[in-house]
Amino acid sequence: MSETAKWYVIHTYSAYENKVAQNIEKVVENRGFQDYIQEVRIPTEKVVEVKDNKTREIERKIFPGYVLVKMILTDDSWYIVRNIRGVTGFVGTSTKPVPLSDAEVKALGVETVQIEVDYEVGDNVNVIAGPLAGFSGIVDSIDVENNRVEVTVSMFGRETPVELELSQVQKVG
Repeated sequence: MSETAKWYVIHTYSAYENKVAQNIEKVVENRGFQDYIQEVRIPTEKVVEVKDNKTREIERKIFPGYVLVKMILTDDSWYIVRNIRGVTGFVGTSTKPVPLSDAEVKALGVETVQIEVDYEVGDNVNVIAGPLAGFSGIVDSIDVENNRVEVTVSMFGRETPVELELSQVQKVG
């Protein structure tokens, strides 16, 4: 299978999101379609709600009426998802669903990309991407959660601390 799975947005009846997600997962499992329909997500956020003078944390749907599905689009996978009860259709043109772009997927926070960091504070690193590519420096701090690394780079004879993405630096040696 040469195609890679992409994220698609499905429109559902309001308040049917959980049922639709469960039904898709059930059909995928029953038919052995895990290679084509790989993941089903309902984006939620935790919100603090004050009701009757009581504070509680609830999970609220960010996009009510929508479910995200990571799948390889084939006639079969399209047909399976399209015919789940509660699904009104895919977001896109009426004939062809349009996948989310990588930027949209990143902005929605649907996928978290884990970056393996093979360097630590104090290590010599080379900057391999971005405007400072070609410079080298010493790692000052690493913030994996926010995908940031602080490196002191020698620029024009001066030690300059710069903040980069984790993937922009590589351990020397």
